[in-house]
Amino acid sequence: MARYTGPKTKIARKFGEAIFGDDKSFDKRNYPPGQHGNNRRRGKKSEYAVQLMEKQKAKYTYGILERQFRNLFDRANRSKGITGEVLLQLCESRLDNVVFRMGIAPTRSGARQLVSHRHITVNGEKVNIPSYSLKPGDVVGVREKSKSLEIVSRSLANASHVYEWITWNGEKMEGTFVTAPERLQIPENIKEQLIVELYSK
Repeated sequence: MARYTGPKTKIARKFGEAIFGDDKSFDKRNYPPGQHGNNRRRGKKSEYAVQLMEKQKAKYTYGILERQFRNLFDRANRSKGITGEVLLQLCESRLDNVVFRMGIAPTRSGARQLVSHRHITVNGEKVNIPSYSLKPGDVVGVREKSKSLEIVSRSLANASHVYEWITWNGEKMEGTFVTAPERLQIPENIKEQLIVELYSK
């Protein structure tokens, strides 16, 4: 299964924000990577470079590679509504992202691993496809045998975010994907319009 496995702090420094979550290394060196760091004179970025950076940031944030991301954009482009907003909604509707949002895993890559290893169920059935697209009303839960996993219990104990478009039942260790979130409900700092402009060239 293809996914990015390289150094994450370096990528976060490139974008100037901790896109992979809390990162002590990023906090220490909050400047671009490379031998000269902040001292290197960087000229004004071209319009294309700004758009490309925004697309790369979205891809790294959600852990999606180019072909999958392009397919999501094509789906968003064909659907009704604002293309950029629909694109982010499709990213947020992915099973690995919802597992992360529910607090079952501390990171999206951790959520992806839980899904791949068959620890997660959708409507009572085991699903091991991280890119599985959830529909409103789908119930996402932790498999019975996996409820005692330390990584799951630790993550749930530390989870503090509450999202209006997701409900969570701590006793049953399952939650409901109520609806795709509105743009205001998505906390990611992504300028989706730039991605639309890039793909529309």
